[in-house]
Amino acid sequence: MSKQLKSDIVLTLVTMVWGTTFIIVKNAIQTLPVYNFLFLRFFLAFFLLIVIFWKKLTNLNKRVLIISSIIGVMLFSGYAFQTMGLKYTTASKSGFITGFSVVLVPLLETFLLKRKPTKLAIIGVFHAFIGLVFLTTNINLSVNIGDILTLFCAFAFAIHIVLISKYASTLDSYLLATMQIGVVALLSGITSIIFEKPFIPSSLKVWSAIIITGVLATAFAFVAQNKMQAYTTATHTALIFSMEPVFAAIAAFLIGKEVMSPRAIIGGIFMLAGIVLSELPEKVAR
Repeated sequence: MSKQLKSDIVLTLVTMVWGTTFIIVKNAIQTLPVYNFLFLRFFLAFFLLIVIFWKKLTNLNKRVLIISSIIGVMLFSGYAFQTMGLKYTTASKSGFITGFSVVLVPLLETFLLKRKPTKLAIIGVFHAFIGLVFLTTNINLSVNIGDILTLFCAFAFAIHIVLISKYASTLDSYLLATMQIGVVALLSGITSIIFEKPFIPSSLKVWSAIIITGVLATAFAFVAQNKMQAYTTATHTALIFSMEPVFAAIAAFLIGKEVMSPRAIIGGIFMLAGIVLSELPEKVAR
């Protein structure tokens, strides 16, 4: 099996895990404060990775620490906005709007990696914008606060993907992922203490959500992403991640019994079309 194929399979599995945990997070934060939940989730993941990769800590240096901290701040911003957004919007809409980050990747690559987007990428962004309008507005063209928060999350995740693409092949991917997660845990804990009244939950249902998201959607997912992005490009990774809202919608329907309106479905179709168009090779347009 080639490294490219292996990375495709693993990143697809990561995408599936992320998509299906939208509804789990939404249910958990009905009981637990947002940053309180994020702290427990990411601290569990950080602790688990420290136990597994403790021998690699001897290779930790200033460069890895600085870069992973910057990427970790982006990751914290993405999850903080996403989790807050889930308090005011549906899991399926959150999944679709988060998917907009995939369209932003080619644009951010222009500024951060000095790579110009293709014509198809620009067309894809236009389609995604139309989809976003359909998806985040109602008949009165008002925007839900949860949708806006989730859009901020999309920008943060897009930057996160691009930065990992830049550094995954030159730094220890295990340390890079572990330190990112540690930064998110630290920032979540500080934010929770300042703005919330954190507590240790006693509900088995909440702890199930913490364990599932901490182990699968955090520890496994981010180690896999950092490792596999060393063998593929940011745009290819983004294309695979475009399936996340699809998995989120399926999970929301099966677990949460959520039903998307025709307007939201149309928006989702436009957005997915934009995501796919933005990642097609330029030869297709000729």
